[in-house]
Amino acid sequence: MTMPRSRSFAQVDVFSTISSLGNPVAVVLDGTDLTDEEMQRLARWTNLSETTFVLPPTTAEADYRLRTFTPGGELPFAGHPTRGSARAWLDNGGTPQHADCIVQECAAGLISVRRGDGPRRRRNRPSHAAVASGAVLRA
Repeated sequence: MTMPRSRSFAQVDVFSTISSLGNPVAVVLDGTDLTDEEMQRLARWTNLSETTFVLPPTTAEADYRLRTFTPGGELPFAGHPTRGSARAWLDNGGTPQHADCIVQECAAGLISVRRGDGPRRRRNRPSHAAVASGAVLRA
């Protein structure tokens, strides 16, 4: 039996600059080669409202592709996981094609996430990423 590959993930508190006061999302920073079943199992394990998986984009316009799972199934799009995943992607070395926005590909299409530190963004800025790692077990 081969050992499962360890995968880094971030737990991001969205809509707060204070740890544990935001809306949490788990972001698996490299979901490459995970099956749908493994993603679902990991989403159940994190037991958060959403767990996202960052993948290479399938279209040149996107910076990355994102799949979003709840403990009960996959969602085509969700707001706070989009913002939290963008923050985790940037904090872990992601480089957007455009300085002012990140383009995320998801089942709902291409989503633009603006970058900036204006008053509206500061109030709602996803921040405080606590990084941990775990293993995804293969069936």
